[in-house]
This record gives sequence, C-alpha cells and structure tokens, in this order.
Amino acid sequence: MRDRLALWLVSAALRLCAWLPLETARALGRWFGARYWALDTRRRRIVERNIALAYPQLPTSEQRLLVRQTLEETGALAAEMGHVWLLPWHKSEKLIVETQGTDAVQAALRAGKGVIVLGPHLGNWEILGLHLATLGDMVALYKPAKIPQLDGLIRRSRERSGGRLVATDPRGIAAIVKSVKRGGISGILPDQVPDTEVGALNVPFMGVKCATAALGVNLINRAGALGFMGAAFRVPGGFKVTYVPAPDALYVDDAATALTAMNKAIEALLDGYDAQYQWLYKRFRCRPQGHNDHYRTIKTPRIPE
Repeated sequence: MRDRLALWLVSAALRLCAWLPLETARALGRWFGARYWALDTRRRRIVERNIALAYPQLPTSEQRLLVRQTLEETGALAAEMGHVWLLPWHKSEKLIVETQGTDAVQAALRAGKGVIVLGPHLGNWEILGLHLATLGDMVALYKPAKIPQLDGLIRRSRERSGGRLVATDPRGIAAIVKSVKRGGISGILPDQVPDTEVGALNVPFMGVKCATAALGVNLINRAGALGFMGAAFRVPGGFKVTYVPAPDALYVDDAATALTAMNKAIEALLDGYDAQYQWLYKRFRCRPQGHNDHYRTIKTPRIPE
C-alpha cells in the first residue's frame, strides 16, 4: 500500500509538471528549493559542507548564495522530470535547444570506434543518456529502483529513445564492453562513490582527496574506446548537450593519474554551472574512510547568517 501510494504521488507530480510549460515547472521547483533552503535540514548541511570544501576561496556570503542556488536547481531538476520522462521522445528531444561536440562523437562512431561518455551528476543526466541513444547503438548500466512499479516507469523512460539497459553486474559490464568493441556507445556516471573500497582510489576532486570510481576509465581502456566527457546543462527553454574529448591522461596505465585527470575534466564541465551539480550527494567520502570523514560532524552549525 505504501509503495502504491508513493508511486501515485510521484506519478501525479510528474504528470502535473509535464502539463506545465517547462520554465513554469522549473520556476515552481526552484520555489520549493528556496523553501527547503530556509530549513535547517541534514541535506542542507551536506550541501554546505560540500560547498565549503569545494570552494574555500569564496567568502561566506557567496558560499551561502551557492548553497541556495544549488537547492533551487535541485528543485528545478525534479520539476522538469515530467517533461523528460513522460512526454513522447520526439517532444522531449525538442527540449534540446543546443548541442556541442556531437560531430566528434559521430565521427568516431562512423569510423567504427566505440565511444564511452563520462557524464557526471551535472545538469540533467537523464537527458544526456536519452540523447546518447540517438547517436549510436547504446547499452548502459542500470540499477533497478526499490519500488517495482516505479522501476518500470524509469526503465521505460530511459529506453524510449532507443537505448538498452543492462544490470549493474559482471554480465552487464561484459555486455557494454562487447557492444562498444563493435562500435557502439555507452554512458557512465563517473562520480558515484562505490559502497566498498574495491574499484576506487582516493584522488583529488576540487582540491579534496575523495573516493573516485575507476569503472568508467577501466571500461574505456578495456573496450579500446574513445572517451568523452558529457553533460546536459539546464538553459532557458530547455537543455544544452555538450561533449568534450576526454583528456589524454585518462588513457594512461597509472590509475591514480587517469582518475585525477578525469576529475579535472569534471571540474572543467562545472565551470559556470556549479549550482547544477548534485552537491546534495556526499561526494567527498573516502575509501577507506580513515580520518578524512568530512561528514562526521555534519550536525555542526551551518554557514553563519
């Protein structure tokens, strides 16, 4: 009963937002984000801790402004998902008002070279995944949602532009490698912190050492693919989808060097769109945690008024 109620509420909210004009839905989401910012919640304090770690050079007033903007953009992200998930793909696709770097991706695919796009939690990564499937034969990893009915909604939404989802397990990873070796395309979220120490190294991101997953870099090198960084930025009237060739250092054998280069490339994507990054996520966790637990004292007072 609880799952059905949750699904009904989510579906109703998505349908309402899909019915509203995109910018109206975003404005509504930002309004809720601003209301959330006014509350002293644990999630707000996570954002504050992340902003303080990532932007120590900013004055306190500017950090506070970025915290508020981040929560507002998170609200906009939630509110635009009705347009992203529920509309027919030919209508959602029209929300992509600008693209950059697609020629390089398509040239690689035409040459028979597989492509893996590393798209961090920036802007609207769901739109990025949907757009990838329009460029070539796409296979992507997928972790099922806990509520089966919601899982079905998400899966249908993510596959409706032509992509294919596979489970996040060894068989799914093998399927991606096989597809990319044949000249296909895939997308990986490179900034998810693994639950265990396996498959991650503590390397700098925004000047702070934190656990960084090696999956994306490993897949690029294992499949002999070309790597690109990608993002779908929130812009007036829709989205700007951007692809940038991955740095040369990402292909080296030394994992620490490759992952550091990847994080630097993510930082470059953030420039100018800092509030559209998912700062609600505990990005600066370490594996092993050791003495660098930046969230251990998260209950301490927030940034002063």
